Amino acid sequence: MRACIYGAGAMGTVLGAYITSAGEEIDLITRNREHVAALNAGGADIVFACGGGFNAKVKALLPEQMQGKYDIIFLMTKQRDNAEIVEFLKDYLSPDGAICTMQNGLPEYSVCEIVGEDRCLGCAVSWGATFISPGRAMLTSSPDALTFSLGSPFGRNAMTEEVARLLDCMGRVTVEENFLGARWSKLIVNCAFSTLSAITSLTFGRISQNLKTRRIVQAMLKEGIDVALANGIEPAPIQGHNLVRWLNYSNPFKKALSFVLIPLAMKKHSHLVSGMYYDLIAGRKCDAPFVAGVVGQFAERAGVPVPCIKKALEIVAEAEAGKLTPCADNIKLFAPLV
Repeated sequence: MRACIYGAGAMGTVLGAYITSAGEEIDLITRNREHVAALNAGGADIVFACGGGFNAKVKALLPEQMQGKYDIIFLMTKQRDNAEIVEFLKDYLSPDGAICTMQNGLPEYSVCEIVGEDRCLGCAVSWGATFISPGRAMLTSSPDALTFSLGSPFGRNAMTEEVARLLDCMGRVTVEENFLGARWSKLIVNCAFSTLSAITSLTFGRISQNLKTRRIVQAMLKEGIDVALANGIEPAPIQGHNLVRWLNYSNPFKKALSFVLIPLAMKKHSHLVSGMYYDLIAGRKCDAPFVAGVVGQFAERAGVPVPCIKKALEIVAEAEAGKLTPCADNIKLFAPLV
């Protein structure tokens, strides 16, 4: 079996380091030449936000250095470029191989349009990482909170067990029967926390602790749950937590309870900052349309109001246009809604 990670940025570097540390072979592929050179020279230096870390010897390549066919390609690029990237990757995918998309949102549909349903797997990743410098990345989730929800909206895939075996080198893998529900659970969390982190520059922990941002994120989580249920989708448990049971509310008591639970749910991911924030401050377009934007599309289809999600998307658009800077002051833009 030949495997590679295409889009070995922060998260891809961390995943690759864990896999090679377990004695497996996997190629790390990225367009960042300095990163490739540093990885090959000194290995992948992984730092834990909570302290500690490790170094792993890895093999890194530029896309133009790829050769032969891969049985498994972990796709970890921005979803915005899927059409172009998957079209490129299909020539490097073995006839019985699979692309496992580890992107946020619902990316499986754009992947299968090019390689087919039987060569597409999806994985909802419940941890985060930040790029520090060439050859170095920080794991911003607690090392004991590394989980993967693996599956496909199109049914069982022949590569499922082999993909699960590789991911098990890093954390706990659950092969989901209700994979669409697992995707939606992660989508709801990303829609709220990642989008709000991107436009405020705050970590998930600070969003949870600050009462104003916690009210905003609570409203966005509720909107996301309402949209999923209105579309006949039952969100699956994520890291053992049932979103609908604990964060959905229909009365003041349950609303107050969900407000208390939010910081507890994010405790092991408190250092996480959305990758979309780094895109915005670098003057790039981010993946908000493929995360919060997807929830907005399903909301429109079902006729569910999502005022906070709409406002967040408007703020992202203004940031992309250079009309405002991602910072904590942007919290006040939600004042009329929460």
